[in-house]
Amino acid sequence: MSLKLASVALVATLGLAACGDTIGEQALSGAVVGAAGTAIFNGDVGTGAVVGAVGGVAYCQFSSRCN
Repeated sequence: MSLKLASVALVATLGLAACGDTIGEQALSGAVVGAAGTAIFNGDVGTGAVVGAVGGVAYCQFSSRCN
């Protein structure tokens, strides 16, 4: 397993484990995971943060795992 793939898996796991109780916390944890993932793959960190924030809130609001 490559170092980049292992890093992404670790960041994603930690991000999902820290879902957050409020919408702000959910957006922040999603943004951190999205930004870290795109930084690892040399992508646009800002776009990754926005997509991660939206994804974090959507996942946590509609998933029974977070509520």
